[in-house]
Amino acid sequence: MTAYLGIDVGTGSARAGVFDASGLLLGSAQQAIQTWRPQTDFVQQSSADIWGAVIKAVRRAVSDAGIDADRIAGVGFDATCSLVVVGQGDAPLSIDPNADPSQDVIVWMDHRAVSDANAINAIGGAPLKHVGGRISPEMQVPKLRWLKHNMPDTFSHAESFWDLPDWLVHRATGAMSRSLCSMVCKWTYLAQNGLGGEGWDDTFLTDIGLSELTGDGHKKIGAQFLSPGQKAGGLHPQAASELGLEPGTPVAASLIDAHAGALGTLGVGSASTVGRLAMIAGTSNCHIGLMREPVFVPGVWGPYFGAVLPGFWVNEGGQTAAGALIDAVLARHAATATLQCDAKQLHAALDARLAALGSETAILTARRHILPDFHGNRSPLAEPWRLGGITGLSLDTGPDDLALDYLAAVQAVCYGTRHIIEAMQAAGQVVHEIVVSGGMAKSRLFLRELADICDMPVLLPETDEPVLLGTAILATVAAGHQPDLKQAMQTMAPGVEVIRPRGGPLTEYHRKKYQVYRLLQNNYAEIEDIMGRKDA
Repeated sequence: MTAYLGIDVGTGSARAGVFDASGLLLGSAQQAIQTWRPQTDFVQQSSADIWGAVIKAVRRAVSDAGIDADRIAGVGFDATCSLVVVGQGDAPLSIDPNADPSQDVIVWMDHRAVSDANAINAIGGAPLKHVGGRISPEMQVPKLRWLKHNMPDTFSHAESFWDLPDWLVHRATGAMSRSLCSMVCKWTYLAQNGLGGEGWDDTFLTDIGLSELTGDGHKKIGAQFLSPGQKAGGLHPQAASELGLEPGTPVAASLIDAHAGALGTLGVGSASTVGRLAMIAGTSNCHIGLMREPVFVPGVWGPYFGAVLPGFWVNEGGQTAAGALIDAVLARHAATATLQCDAKQLHAALDARLAALGSETAILTARRHILPDFHGNRSPLAEPWRLGGITGLSLDTGPDDLALDYLAAVQAVCYGTRHIIEAMQAAGQVVHEIVVSGGMAKSRLFLRELADICDMPVLLPETDEPVLLGTAILATVAAGHQPDLKQAMQTMAPGVEVIRPRGGPLTEYHRKKYQVYRLLQNNYAEIEDIMGRKDA
């Protein structure tokens, strides 16, 4: 049996999955990754810890699949868009304010560079047109600017800066190439201008104070580029030995984790991908749509050329906190501890309690509303300074009140998605159905509310690991066993369940609730203006 290995490095763990040529999952495993938060808005990891987690996950996944390692014909990587700082001889360089030498990764959700992002937006430049008009502190250029100003020794001694997906490929193969997915989406590289140095806007980099990155053919940030799925190289002997695989096994150019989820799901049930919105719903949410022609949406990242499929443009909306929002809302409530169960059991218990409170649970939150911007608003407002809130509270602190908070938080995530879709449609992007993957896709309550609130079908791929499937699709193309990603994603596409909006009175109910959601956003901005916003 020929098999393909997909490796996904998320915020909290590294996961590996072994798939056959039809897309069937043969075995999988995961290993936790450590995260450090030395101060407010700082979120850090260690590339050595990440690679160690990858090794353990891969070895267990291959064992779980029950196949010999020489059956693995190709390897694909995806990861969060975190920044890895590399020194001489590929040694890690610390990005920690306390100088911990092992912490060399600034995690995607780190917001230390908010002021640098604001400064870049004030300076302006052509690349900003392709990030919804405002660059995010979650992207790499603001982080690099922060490093230069706040940790100049680290910045000056760095031999290279990597997006985590590309660093994993580099660690596995020694290749210096970068994936267009990472570079176009997070580094302001404009692939439509060409796949060499012309893709970099040196005037922009100089104007924002990063002229050092333009030297030596942009060696520090990327001089060689590949489309996702192209062969980046073969496993070098050391990496092969660590992973328990064969040296020389083809390794594909990588994808960002959300984009791997899009690749693994957009092919379900149809040969057409345009008009679908891939929603990768986990700690945060990403909303990825493919287009034949570019559409510019204020506050939405993109359009990005060639970031998922060659010849297609990509727009990417997002919510910085989704699953993380629900976790935070539950953690704040006094009744959570009294239920004494783990997270999975807690959600099930709350689903049951909601069902006991009424035959139609959606309307239980008529007086409970949550503003979900607990970690800023990524899209479509593109304002990282925003925070959240809960309104409609009583003196009740028991389990029924907790259930209302839970439902209101789930609905708030869905209203945020509706806001993003409306912005896309207003700009001319076609969206007529949502394909959902990620941890939140396991919640029937979330799927039902999403379909009702956005008033469109929600497609649920019938696979437990859609993101890993996307990276396995990369591996089939790198191995030369599929001609291109479009064919591979259709060949390996899983079955699909369709959740349709229920309509009727719920449509009007959610219209009113969505109106409240937008009102709360407007009111919060007014409050911040009264009190004096930090970035004003």
